[in-house]
Amino acid sequence: MDDLETGSHVRLRITTRMGEQTHEGILLSPYDSGLVTVKLENGYNLSHPTSAIKEITRLDGKSPTEFASLKSKPIDDSLPLVTLIHTGGTIASKVDYKTGAVIARFEPEELIDSVPELREIARIETTLLGNMFSDDIRPRHWNQMITETLAAFNRGSRGVVITHGTDTMATSAAAMSFAWSGDGGRPPGPIVFTGAQRSSDRGSSDARENLIASVHLAAHGPAPSGRKDAAVIVMHAGSSDGILAIHAGHSARKTHSSRRDAFESIDRLPLGTIKLTTDEPIITMNQIQEDVQVLSTSPLTYNEDIKIAEFIAGAHLLPEHLQAIIATKPDAIHLHGTGLGHLPTSDPNSDSPENTEIYSTIHDYVAGGGIAVVTTQTIRGPVHLDVYSKGRALQEIGILGHGMNGPPETSLVKLHYLLSRHRGDSEAFQNAWAMNLIGEQDELIN
Repeated sequence: MDDLETGSHVRLRITTRMGEQTHEGILLSPYDSGLVTVKLENGYNLSHPTSAIKEITRLDGKSPTEFASLKSKPIDDSLPLVTLIHTGGTIASKVDYKTGAVIARFEPEELIDSVPELREIARIETTLLGNMFSDDIRPRHWNQMITETLAAFNRGSRGVVITHGTDTMATSAAAMSFAWSGDGGRPPGPIVFTGAQRSSDRGSSDARENLIASVHLAAHGPAPSGRKDAAVIVMHAGSSDGILAIHAGHSARKTHSSRRDAFESIDRLPLGTIKLTTDEPIITMNQIQEDVQVLSTSPLTYNEDIKIAEFIAGAHLLPEHLQAIIATKPDAIHLHGTGLGHLPTSDPNSDSPENTEIYSTIHDYVAGGGIAVVTTQTIRGPVHLDVYSKGRALQEIGILGHGMNGPPETSLVKLHYLLSRHRGDSEAFQNAWAMNLIGEQDELIN
């Protein structure tokens, strides 16, 4: 019936294989066409085909009525325009019930149709880049996102939402942040990355709330200053519904494989939160807005020919592995050090000559013009190569990274960004590396 709206308290009378059943809950946007979905009091979502529904009653004193499909409200032309750029990931996935696997198959329009509340927040246009799982994304896809984001702003979009798989979303968000603001500029409007930990046809899915909050932020949130907020990530702040965290794109990291609140701001507070209410979402910023920088109209795209080799420090890092990769002539090596940023480069017991050979290999690589950057495998805390003698020895042979804050994704993207700008100019690269370009070097909170 026409007066049934999302958020109504309803009672469903349905026919099942076990006979007739009754359920009460809050009416949600259906997870697919031909379905009716309600959130039960226990927190679970329940979906049934419309053909199984005998009667639906609105529990506000109105009489029962036969079920009729809900009608979408017309689009309000006065709403701001938001572009949804779709790359894939769990937010755009369904369960293949033949195999039990999650497959990427939603089209952008299907995402919007599954969450009709979006039409009350903004005018939405969609761009399809692909249905990729995020571990398949490479720098060429960063460039496609950058190009499509610029095109969206040129078409008059107030903001952009990029739906992305969560596993490498922090890397893409950092890449977008440096591309738009690494030279001191700012994007014309909010750029919001979001995804989902559970596919959108699961009862426990976080996709719907993540999309609503992200589109609201893109349409009605504060304009970015370019410092810390050139691109942001919006995901659940906790395991329950209703509160979403806004993380700076250059300082977020996925820290859990399956929880809704998988993302954290590393060494910094989240930029803010979005609370979903029965009225419009409420944005609360935790930090004072910084001075707005110069508007950028031409974000940098990444040199797709850049080759960066990554290594993890530990008991199985061997010099022959380093030597084999260095022989391929990478533009840089990115080393995930232990603790404060250390590597296995000393042999105090005179029984591990491979350690000193690692030191010599890196020494010769840097001396020959190579770039080596060290980050840390720890979740929090800076790279600090002044504390111990071996850290100072790494600095002496030209390894960069001392003082770097934030997750390794940020260090990697900053390295690629600066190589794209200063490839072949060692002095310019090192000078730029020491700069705090987008807030990635800000003082830590603990």
